[in-house]
Amino acid sequence: MAKEIKPSEEQLSYAALLDIGMKLGLIGIVITFAIYVFGIFSPYLPVEDLPQYWKLNVHKYLEVTRIQSGWAWITLLHKGDFLNFLPIAFLSALSIICYIRILPIFLKKKESIYAFLALLQVLILLLAASGILKVGGH
Repeated sequence: MAKEIKPSEEQLSYAALLDIGMKLGLIGIVITFAIYVFGIFSPYLPVEDLPQYWKLNVHKYLEVTRIQSGWAWITLLHKGDFLNFLPIAFLSALSIICYIRILPIFLKKKESIYAFLALLQVLILLLAASGILKVGGH
């Protein structure tokens, strides 16, 4: 007879928070897309002008539209086309939130190696998201 495998407390906590966060992120995407489509907030780039930018590479696109790379999009959240970035950024940060959630569980169970690895994962993800490290063509 096969041994029954049950998920651990931290796995259940991580999964429960990820499930809630994923649903909130999806709702956020639908709401911000509706705001964009119905023109509740004016877009930074008018929809009718978008085809002229499709042929440009990223560098030329950013130069022509005067959009800064990195976290500068936060200053444009009042524009309908940039408001969509907010729930996407939330979904991107969701793993960090989930790791932070399970840290106390590891510490309570005195599983210091797993706690250290979860904390290290949080720090690496924060460092990657910060834009401090610049690699590649962006």
